[in-house]
Amino acid sequence: MKMNTIAAIATAMSNSGIGIVRISGEESFQIIDRIFKAKGSGDKKLSGEPSHTIHYGHIFDGEEMVDEVLVMIMRGPKSFTAEDTIEIDCHGGVLVTKRILETVLKYGARPAEPGEFTKRAFLNGRVDLSQAEAVIDVINAKNQYALKSSVSQLEGSVSRRIKDMRDKILYHIAFIESALDDPEHISLDGYRDTLMETLLPLKEELQSLISSSDNGRVLSEGIETVILGKPNAGKSSLLNVLLGEDRAIVTDIAGTTRDTLREQIRLDELSLNIIDTAGIRDTEDVVEKIGVEKARSAAEGADLIIYVVDGSCSLDENDEEILNFIKDRKALTILNKTDLKPVVTKDQLCVLTNHPVISISTKERTGIRELEEEITAMFYEGKLDFNDEVYITNVRHKNALLEALKSLSMVEQSVQNEMPEDFYSIDLMDAYELLGTILGESVEDDLVNEIFKKFCTGK
Repeated sequence: MKMNTIAAIATAMSNSGIGIVRISGEESFQIIDRIFKAKGSGDKKLSGEPSHTIHYGHIFDGEEMVDEVLVMIMRGPKSFTAEDTIEIDCHGGVLVTKRILETVLKYGARPAEPGEFTKRAFLNGRVDLSQAEAVIDVINAKNQYALKSSVSQLEGSVSRRIKDMRDKILYHIAFIESALDDPEHISLDGYRDTLMETLLPLKEELQSLISSSDNGRVLSEGIETVILGKPNAGKSSLLNVLLGEDRAIVTDIAGTTRDTLREQIRLDELSLNIIDTAGIRDTEDVVEKIGVEKARSAAEGADLIIYVVDGSCSLDENDEEILNFIKDRKALTILNKTDLKPVVTKDQLCVLTNHPVISISTKERTGIRELEEEITAMFYEGKLDFNDEVYITNVRHKNALLEALKSLSMVEQSVQNEMPEDFYSIDLMDAYELLGTILGESVEDDLVNEIFKKFCTGK
């Protein structure tokens, strides 16, 4: 299928050291030959130059010189899109970069749609769909772990696992079909045991990938973290310390925070989507009561709850309510105001909760590093090794894995019920095709278009 030539600015639309205009398609060399003049080389045409070379010269619109540039040429299929590709590196002013793009469009290209370069890489077989989706994950990575995971997927970590499982499933589909077509030469005696030897490890591998999606979501989206506690316990002060700025209003008046305040912070190599909430207490104040309900609601969906206790005040029924709420949740307890005379001790809190207890002083900024290390330890045991581990960070992938696991479970049930072998191949084929959707096989055009709409133009 012939696809016309596209062009877009591939760098941010702001003044910078360099700007890049990217061209891809069959007419890329025709266009660049019409607008580029090499420095000191007369009438040299880039269409006659070797692939993967860089050339110095100027971009012209007719007789008007637009800018001094470096032009990189890459012939398909050895390019990202697997098409003839040109990249023009110009000075990084917004105006000059747009002017070069306008010139490229004037001489035969059309504006690229969001994600169209990566979409072409997928359609031309340069990358599969899971790798294409990893491109936008690399761009949107909010922390070092997310970046490592996305780069790993871009290099094919998910693809390899999926392809390996599909190869094993396909072998058994082919064996069953061959045996049913030629029973005289291919026997199915004892085949159920052979199938189960492959089936059970496959199910375990699928379950492992599905289970990794919780950590995968944390990697890509950040840890949904809610700070709970009584009024004036130091919740907003803790948020300010973690942010490194006075974002939340802090006063000695209990109930200052009336609404939830959401911020994102980077914690070592993780991201925390952290929510400061109104103090939990019984109140007749209508506005404060709404804030308390919002705090409870936010805590319901949190990945992590940080419960802040004022160590200079006695515990009461409000603390008891919070302790009961967090009992079976992922949480940690902060004993704050350790710079004041203690009324509540760390040992007392350790008896009341099964969660880690960290002593800090937001005023003197002590204990903060220990808190950060504890949060990291709660989500990851040591450092993640993305050469060995695969984390599912994409909801579409997780859903396909869940459905494939159901299909393999149906195969297992059919084996246990001693059903005819053709029943096995039906569900095996379903699992095979479901896993194929992760790679982009048998995926509807609407879904593909929707995926690439999320990309920026020029990528």
